[in-house]
Amino acid sequence: MRGFYPAIEPYATRMLEVGDGQSVYVEECGNPEGIPAVFVHGGPGGGCSPAHRRVFDPERYRIILFDQRGCGRSLPHAWEPEADLSTNTTWNLVADMETIREALDVDRWLVFGGSWGSTLGLAYAETHPERVLALVLRGIFTLRKRELDWYYEAGGADMVWPDEWEAYVAAAGEGVGPGGYIERYHELLTDPDPAVHGPAGIAWTTWEAATSTLLRGQEHVAEVQDPAYAVTFARIENHFFFHHGWMEDGQLLDGAGVLAEHGIPGVIAQGRYDMCCPIGTAWALHRAWPEAELRISPTAGHSFAEPETLSTLIEATDLFAEELAR
Repeated sequence: MRGFYPAIEPYATRMLEVGDGQSVYVEECGNPEGIPAVFVHGGPGGGCSPAHRRVFDPERYRIILFDQRGCGRSLPHAWEPEADLSTNTTWNLVADMETIREALDVDRWLVFGGSWGSTLGLAYAETHPERVLALVLRGIFTLRKRELDWYYEAGGADMVWPDEWEAYVAAAGEGVGPGGYIERYHELLTDPDPAVHGPAGIAWTTWEAATSTLLRGQEHVAEVQDPAYAVTFARIENHFFFHHGWMEDGQLLDGAGVLAEHGIPGVIAQGRYDMCCPIGTAWALHRAWPEAELRISPTAGHSFAEPETLSTLIEATDLFAEELAR
């Protein structure tokens, strides 16, 4: 079983203007002359953490991390009650990645993304396949209606975690049921009153944190109780889900053939018991893009840090470090 590479610090950071009044935080770590690799964080709205630097060999990779619009160290921040998320869309984030690539003078890079990061990674790769060396994707999420219904609209995950689901439903308030929770939370999270959007943000984010590992991790649940983090995460995530990612249902799976057409290699890492992003979506992506290797972690949930999944991810980045160097 592989574990994290040693902790490292960035050798360069910047705030990059990407348009629409948005400034995106970007950092570079590892070897400036190494293979470029971009880490696409989850959520959307989760931001990057120091642990994300550590899934790449710092001797062989030029590791690029960025906080997507409105979260982490990027500005303006979605925590602000008057935050305008209207320009925070899937396709603007794809354009932001191109802006970052060009600003850093990168020709092609390995794209690494998990959960929502797999969504954005796929959207980017299908839009700009000529810029992708390889894909390492984890906890596959393609924003189909059935995926959203499974997790947020009493479509299945509620039957596995009824205790945590009960708190999510209670925070939504009365007069709403399956099929209406994303919309109700959208109303609550966009309310300017902290007494309204604050509890909603914590309830939404706690539901996800509590169910993202095979065994409930109280430490992770405690981490997301910070109101600023919880509201930012919930606001951005719900905003994307309310608007269906500005995509047609099934668009990313339908477009996966372009990855094979351009000969893009990939590894798909998936926890067998992932509640947030069930394995069926990873299986569907593998069927649409059979050139990618599907590696199933037999006793893992959704989190990238669960031992089996983490080992698979680091094995994948090591593998591509060797193959791409040749």
